[in-house]
Amino acid sequence: MPKWVSNRAMMLYFIALVIVAFLFMNYALEWWKYVFGIVEVVGFFYFSNLLTRKWSRYNGKLLERRLFWTSFGIRFVYVIFSYWFYFYMTGSHFEFHAGDSIFYDEMAKMLSQNFREGNFNAYDLSVKYGDVALSDSGYAIYLGYVYFLTGDSILISRILKAGWSALTVVLMYRLATRTFGEGVGRMTGIFCMLMPNLIYYCGLQLKETEMCLLAVIAIEQADQVMRLKKFNFWKMVPMALAILALFTFRTVLGIVPILAIITALTLSSERVVNWGKRIIMIFVAVAMLYAMAGTKLESEIHELTTHNVVEEQQQNMQWRSTRSGAGSNRFAKYAGATVFAPMIFTMPFPTTVNIPSQEHQQMIHGGNYVKNVLSGFVLFSLFALIFSGDWRKYVLTGAYYGGYLVVLAFSNFAQSERFHMPIVCFMLMFSAYGIYEVIKQPRYKQLYNYWSLLMFVAFVGWNWFKLRGRGL
Repeated sequence: MPKWVSNRAMMLYFIALVIVAFLFMNYALEWWKYVFGIVEVVGFFYFSNLLTRKWSRYNGKLLERRLFWTSFGIRFVYVIFSYWFYFYMTGSHFEFHAGDSIFYDEMAKMLSQNFREGNFNAYDLSVKYGDVALSDSGYAIYLGYVYFLTGDSILISRILKAGWSALTVVLMYRLATRTFGEGVGRMTGIFCMLMPNLIYYCGLQLKETEMCLLAVIAIEQADQVMRLKKFNFWKMVPMALAILALFTFRTVLGIVPILAIITALTLSSERVVNWGKRIIMIFVAVAMLYAMAGTKLESEIHELTTHNVVEEQQQNMQWRSTRSGAGSNRFAKYAGATVFAPMIFTMPFPTTVNIPSQEHQQMIHGGNYVKNVLSGFVLFSLFALIFSGDWRKYVLTGAYYGGYLVVLAFSNFAQSERFHMPIVCFMLMFSAYGIYEVIKQPRYKQLYNYWSLLMFVAFVGWNWFKLRGRGL
């Protein structure tokens, strides 16, 4: 990453932080939340600049080893820190207001106890927790087996997350290198290694870390199969298993990769995939969909694709504007797909004002700022690919990234940082390519100045919106 990118990003962050604290001093964050944000922003931009230069002589297996072990080391340290930090702050090893984390933990403990008693019927979840959706059972089942093997250890399960996240970094390096070349691949790997959001979720009992890994496996393996000179059926097995597993984590996460693969097979350049492989892979994708017919998964897919998403989103925004409590915002009723769609690739914005029950947003505000800054290069990379005429070489990753964003824009969770996680790695890859293109064409550097100014205004404006909408 060029120094002019990292230095300006850090400078504007500190200026925005000071201005928000001054304008809304009655709602200033606790000091430790500022520390989280500063470590996230400075840690990412300073070391991205340092390591892209220092590691420029590494590539291939040597770089993969450095990426994996450095990523794992960073995440391991954070897991140990957060494990005791949350215990000190909340009296448990779970985050603030940890509804979902505790729910998954309870389900996993029930399953691990069943396993110890010789009952390996993982779908016994419904006996105690009602009709648990298939799309909500995958992580609980996985965690149940981890608890079974580790004696219900929360700490070990999170250390394992550090390993999964480090593996995700390596796979993204491979994917980006095959797609855009070694320079972009190296930058992508370093970005993923340092991305605060990817590190942060290793310290939570949530499914985002595992979802990111499965999504990356699905797309990376599909890309590998498509680019092989000679078709290898067995290479498709990891891709198929990852996609099927994604259906048990979130239904839409199984659908989007399949549609992305079909789109890529239809539109990709023949230099990427020949017609023989197109036909075989489309047949496999259709066969996977056919195999779901008559299953619980089919009913969940049908429900997802037939309900009126626009109407549901409007109703949800109306409810958010009138509900009681700190989560209410009277401006929410004006939001919706028409508002979210133009901003969806850069949302959410940093929350640096003290609003009750929003500790998560405040702790990860630095990571969201990193995403806001880099999203400008994502936008530039997409325009560069379209106007260069080379877009047909990159359809798979673009279709997955764009397809999920479209789904997100029409959902009830467009502004939720957590629901953006499955595409964060792909956002970092496209931002790395955008930076690489700007380096080659310095005349476009001025665009970064305009984007930085826009993100600065959004930073301050978002915090005003959060307070004003609550009448504060």
